[in-house]
Amino acid sequence: MSTPPGVILLQLGTPEAPTSPALRKYLRQFLTDRRVVDLNPAIWWPILYGAVLTRRPARSAHLYQKVWTPEGSPLLVTTMAQARGLEARLSAKFGAEIPVEVGMRYGEPSIGRAVDRLVAQGVDRILAFPMYPQYAGATTGSSLEYLYRELGARRVVPSVRVVPPYYADAKYIDALTNVARASLAGIAPGLDKNSEGPSTPGSTLVISFHGIPKRYAAEGDPYPAHCAETARLLAAALGWPAGAVRQTFQSRFGREEWLQPYTDETFVALGQAGASIAAICPGFTTDCLETIEEIDMTGRKSFMAAGGRAFHMIPCLNDAPVWLDAMATLAARELSGWTA
Repeated sequence: MSTPPGVILLQLGTPEAPTSPALRKYLRQFLTDRRVVDLNPAIWWPILYGAVLTRRPARSAHLYQKVWTPEGSPLLVTTMAQARGLEARLSAKFGAEIPVEVGMRYGEPSIGRAVDRLVAQGVDRILAFPMYPQYAGATTGSSLEYLYRELGARRVVPSVRVVPPYYADAKYIDALTNVARASLAGIAPGLDKNSEGPSTPGSTLVISFHGIPKRYAAEGDPYPAHCAETARLLAAALGWPAGAVRQTFQSRFGREEWLQPYTDETFVALGQAGASIAAICPGFTTDCLETIEEIDMTGRKSFMAAGGRAFHMIPCLNDAPVWLDAMATLAARELSGWTA
């Protein structure tokens, strides 16, 4: 091939450090995105700059400090590992180097910087690979809009393809299933998937996705339908009885009603019922603040304090070989015709 195509892994983002100044910068970029918060700026900005950005950065910094690693943000470290794994697999498959870069919607390395790095390597065709299996306007939509804006400002605009939502793709579901089975294989006998459901002192599989305001779904966002299908396929693949599975939504923000049921309230209710929990977050392809701190730390604590028997956290796909193989299959499918 004369010039190689390149791939950008689109990820939401992470602060540069677990500090108040870094979180203030990150949250300002995140919360001024109209696809994330679509309120009238005349109403939202005084709240954002008058209350949110004066109080929330310190609280968020404290949470990030709990999950930060010596190498940095777990989301960034793992996404970079995914990029290296995907690049190696695609280059081997096509017999030529297929560069893969990481582009964060908020923070660094930015989507613009990822484009710069690919163009500097001679790339004139770009495959955008969203790290969000289920489409939401606030994630995939926002990232693609930003990518198109970056590309549109250039004199020479590269050709672009996009990996479509893969929430029901067999390779993605197989990867989730394999990672979950490996994790569940070593847990204590108290977590029994043959339980009749949360009304008995048995175990429950909680499949938690990041939430969005309910209004966004009412306006046409397909996200809840995508989540429901992923949860259905995953539970079926794992062989978990329907009565012992709860699909929930986490990470709500503000006073507006979000998609329900809420994960935190479900944890407390299951704890009060004396159940055991296996929790998985298939909407996140890498472990991050929302899975490590919100679910495995805070969620576990509230569940056990309510009377729960056992809590098991299933990791995200991260850089598991089965997921890197699935990523390569998804990417290669879209690269067809560009690699001849």
